[in-house]
Amino acid sequence: MSDKKIEVETIFRDQDGAIPNNAQYPLLLYKNVINDVDSPLDILKFNNWLNTWRGGIFPKHHYHSNTHEVLVVVSGKATVQLGGENGPKTGIQYGDVVILPAGFGHKLIDSQDAFAVIGAYPNGADYDFCTGQPDEWPQNLENIKSVGLPQTDPIYGNDGPLFGYWK
Repeated sequence: MSDKKIEVETIFRDQDGAIPNNAQYPLLLYKNVINDVDSPLDILKFNNWLNTWRGGIFPKHHYHSNTHEVLVVVSGKATVQLGGENGPKTGIQYGDVVILPAGFGHKLIDSQDAFAVIGAYPNGADYDFCTGQPDEWPQNLENIKSVGLPQTDPIYGNDGPLFGYWK
């Protein structure tokens, strides 16, 4: 991991009628914290963020109501839209880490240079896949409220910056 000061960007989004987002926790974007000598899978495993997968980001607005998610950019770069149709379009690239609180919408807009991420979930949680359909809302809002603080920051463990933003 990079030894320089951690640059953390936060994104707060209210629900938009389709995507609930998260009223309690902001999305966290750690810029350029993974480097060529790091093993993202080992880091995630050590910090108990499991149920890992490698691939892209789905090109439709979606969210997970029952767990938080981390996306570690392991190659390329992309533009993602965060928080629903009116959310910001944000550039992410190799070395960046996106920590999505339960309910926070995300969508791939475009990608380059063999873009790929490794995704994982606290304690290896299984995740649901929600797309903002009206019939999802009542139960999913309850699910989101019940997802508590993770035990560790997915990259920095017990003392990670996540805990300065998620309380």
